[in-house]
Amino acid sequence: MREDFPNDDELRSNFEELLASVRGGDGLFTESGLDTETENALLAIARAYPEVPDHLITAARRAFAGQLDGSNAAAVKAATARKIAEINRRGTTR
Repeated sequence: MREDFPNDDELRSNFEELLASVRGGDGLFTESGLDTETENALLAIARAYPEVPDHLITAARRAFAGQLDGSNAAAVKAATARKIAEINRRGTTR
């Protein structure tokens, strides 16, 4: 079991390996370091196999770019903050 996070080069390597895997009809491996959004995009490719449309490949690459630039994490953080604010708002109106 890995105790540190993969660096960007390792993430790129893992992404390319998993992209090739799902495009070839195989699955994902765990502990890749890829975030949920990227994994979900790869799973969409796996589900579409053997007829994988180009837009799914593009979406997976876009999701992975979002992981590298931090926009995926920022979106999750913002969504969580909205949910907490909504729960707090409802809690104060009772």
